[in-house]
Amino acid sequence: MNLEQLIGATEKRFRAARLHYGHGTDSARDEAAFLVLRGLGLPFDADLKKEIDSAAVENLVRRRIRERIPAAYLLNEAWLDGLRFYVDRRVIVPRSHIAFLLKKLPLAPRRVLDLCTGSGCLAILAARAFPRARVDASDVSAAALAVARRNLRLHRLETRVRLVRADLFKNLGRYDLVLANPPYVSTPSMRMLPAEYRHEPGLALDGGRDGLQFVSRILSAAREHLEPGGLLVCEIGENRKALERAYQATPFGWPQAEVFTLARARIPAAAPARAKPARGA
Repeated sequence: MNLEQLIGATEKRFRAARLHYGHGTDSARDEAAFLVLRGLGLPFDADLKKEIDSAAVENLVRRRIRERIPAAYLLNEAWLDGLRFYVDRRVIVPRSHIAFLLKKLPLAPRRVLDLCTGSGCLAILAARAFPRARVDASDVSAAALAVARRNLRLHRLETRVRLVRADLFKNLGRYDLVLANPPYVSTPSMRMLPAEYRHEPGLALDGGRDGLQFVSRILSAAREHLEPGGLLVCEIGENRKALERAYQATPFGWPQAEVFTLARARIPAAAPARAKPARGA
């Protein structure tokens, strides 16, 4: 059997099993190609006519189907914006939309903070996008920071990225750019997540009753931790409407539907009061 045949056969098995995607791939074909190629230690541009032994990845394929484990956890590997990161179940699988915005931001920050850093992927991408910047990466989870430290070694950025165990901004300074990908899945939605997501740490997903628990805390403290001219970039998933209802007077920018930007000058000096949800909302 060659690679092309094995990937095709694996794709069919994944489709029949009705798996859920979204942890670095978004289709049965892409997930099959990722698991087969990287499970065999091959590059993504490997010759698909290459003859291989399918038994070498059979256990991975079976576990993906039976246990609903995302391929990234089975391989201990995830890719974001062309970079490889080590992952395991101490962190969510890297997939932040912020990664693709970094090089488009209209600023040259000297100090960057990555809140809720998890695997450290955004801090690493920020260090590469802004080579003159010093980057802090914070997380409340010591286990997540251990994974981030491994990724800093992988990308040789230990001297430029500082890891800090902190609850959001606690005991941190001021920055030109703050990146945040906090937990934003509402508690009711947590109960309906596909099985694949249940392998990820709930601490990194659960954003409270309306999904805005941590986003609200970030907005309340961001002005104090941004330099004049500073910018907050925050991912909130599908919560745009809920956020705009809650902060009706705040002029958010929306470079993507899942990500808002907010300049320090546009953040009220006092924390904006969240509007009460409308009945039936």
